[in-house]
Amino acid sequence: MHEMALFWLRLATALYGVGLLHALAVLLRKKAGFLKPALFAFLVGAVLHFVAIVEMASSSGHLPVDNFFECATLSAFLIAVLFLFVYWRYDFASLSVCIFPLVFVMTQVGSMETPMLAWPNSGVRNAWLLLHVMMILLGYAALLLTAVASIFYLIQERQLKRKTKVNLFTRLPPLGTLDNLVTNSMSLGFVFITLGVIAGSTWASIESGTAWISEPRIALAFITWGFYLTMVFLRATAGWRGRKAALMAVAVVCCSALTWAAHVGLRSTIVK
Repeated sequence: MHEMALFWLRLATALYGVGLLHALAVLLRKKAGFLKPALFAFLVGAVLHFVAIVEMASSSGHLPVDNFFECATLSAFLIAVLFLFVYWRYDFASLSVCIFPLVFVMTQVGSMETPMLAWPNSGVRNAWLLLHVMMILLGYAALLLTAVASIFYLIQERQLKRKTKVNLFTRLPPLGTLDNLVTNSMSLGFVFITLGVIAGSTWASIESGTAWISEPRIALAFITWGFYLTMVFLRATAGWRGRKAALMAVAVVCCSALTWAAHVGLRSTIVK
């Protein structure tokens, strides 16, 4: 990738990061976050993103879609432009909870075509990997709590509809309490898993250049994150509550279990 194109692309990624922080703040604080500054940073990031794509096209002589990284870069830009148009036309601010993290992660991955600097020492390398693992574990713990609360929600809902009580589940919290627990644990889990994905992809890029992107377990990890993002989006914007949200939470847990199984050999890389 052309050096100037890479510079503009990584600068755009940093600006998109402001939008990511806004989305995480909304999920954690259940408030508006800081939408206006995040939108401004996102707009400037999109402009720099466009400059990077023009630089890439000028250096190659054609539209930069030669590999996965270039396609991810172009796709992220198109999503960013589409979001800005929708926001300008319809004032659909809640869409930012989904779009900001998606564009940031896609642009970050796209900027990793050119290998980064090497690790200064093995201690930093291992500490960064452990940070990634801890973020993912915390995210999975919150996701598991989400699934358990969702299952209890389904049981409680079924009991109320049938007007019967099973002795084992006579002391379940009200549906409203369970629904709030699902929302809070889901939001916290998404924050941790998103941070874990960012830390993990950065670690892999420094560790092995671009080779990591072709591994099936990496693709599975991003698919799981995508499902999680979809669940958060539907919860935040489409108002998915109750049974729909509970069933989707259980489905995301199943996908996460597959991802966990695919990464069971990760510990060996820590002491490599």
